[in-house]
Amino acid sequence: MIQSRHTGFNALSGADRVPRIEGRESVLDFILFRCLFVFILAVTVGYFSPPSAPFWAGASGGAAIGVLAILLERRIARISLKRFFGISAGVIAGLVCAALLSLVLDRLGANSSPVLRQVEVISLVMLAYFGAVIGAEKGELINLAAFGGMFGAESESKPLQKILDTSVIIDGRIADIADTGFLDGVLVVPQFVLHELQMVADSADSMKRNRGRRGLDVLQRLQKMPNVNVQIVSEDFPQVREVDMKLIELARLYNAKIITNDFNLNKVAHVRGVAVLNINELANSLKPIVLPGEQMRVFIQKEGKEYNQGVAYLDDGTMVVVDNARRLISKTVDVTVTSVLQTTAGKMIFGKYDERLQTTAAVAGGSAAASQLVERREMLPRREEAVGEN
Repeated sequence: MIQSRHTGFNALSGADRVPRIEGRESVLDFILFRCLFVFILAVTVGYFSPPSAPFWAGASGGAAIGVLAILLERRIARISLKRFFGISAGVIAGLVCAALLSLVLDRLGANSSPVLRQVEVISLVMLAYFGAVIGAEKGELINLAAFGGMFGAESESKPLQKILDTSVIIDGRIADIADTGFLDGVLVVPQFVLHELQMVADSADSMKRNRGRRGLDVLQRLQKMPNVNVQIVSEDFPQVREVDMKLIELARLYNAKIITNDFNLNKVAHVRGVAVLNINELANSLKPIVLPGEQMRVFIQKEGKEYNQGVAYLDDGTMVVVDNARRLISKTVDVTVTSVLQTTAGKMIFGKYDERLQTTAAVAGGSAAASQLVERREMLPRREEAVGEN
């Protein structure tokens, strides 16, 4: 179930949540309707049971079937429309194969042989099961928008959902991106991610505790933004232990994307066919493009690993390795870019310090200063003449 954006944050602070009146009424209606369904089914099965069977036995069987139907209904409600179509097509294909196999077994004498009749029933169940499993797996490949009509309208009107990972919440840059308006759709925060954030915030390590509290503050900031829709979802996968795998299963269930900074989660999600938005890749793509041969002015902060190298950093944190700049530490110099190295961890710029470039810049600066001095000297006689005429 999806909680509201304001009541869902109570789980972050650990406060006791007070359910809404509408939520109580919906839960009460759910229980009453299902209980009525089980009661009617039990009475119907007990009433129409064979005369030799007692009423309570048939009623008990009907009640058990009703409870099983409710459990299946809760499970089916979570299935996406594409997966439902895949399961339906798979079951139909399995039943068709079972019917063809039954024709062959009937020719072999299945009506008179109990063994062949048992094989016929077992093959019917197994083929239907295999069809449902394969259809559920391949149903995600169905493109409903290609059918047009209500399916195309539904796919277009459905808001885009993006699931937030623990790492991207603690990182905090997601709040700055959302504040600029570049993120559309719904930001989904699973309940197990909130639980992981609470565990980090309650850690005995001060560093982890500060990171966890920062993540909770980032979520609170996101919920206060008027242009951002944050939803806390309670779906969980008890059979899955790792949080990363739970995120992938939730993304496949919602047909959503995952926003993360985790490199391993990025790779696993791509293998599983889940789209991922990586904040680090976004930051690297937004860094200014530098071409070899360009000139830039940098501040040499420290010496490099190689001989006679200096290291500088741009405003966005990009490292600039400068040759022939070891003796220029704590100075601002003009360098010429020689190459640019792009890696998954970021971008590195290699440059070279040229004294002739500095001399040219100094000469240009000196000529500019000299021209300004000449202009000032020419202006002085003009001002004196103007004063004498007055």
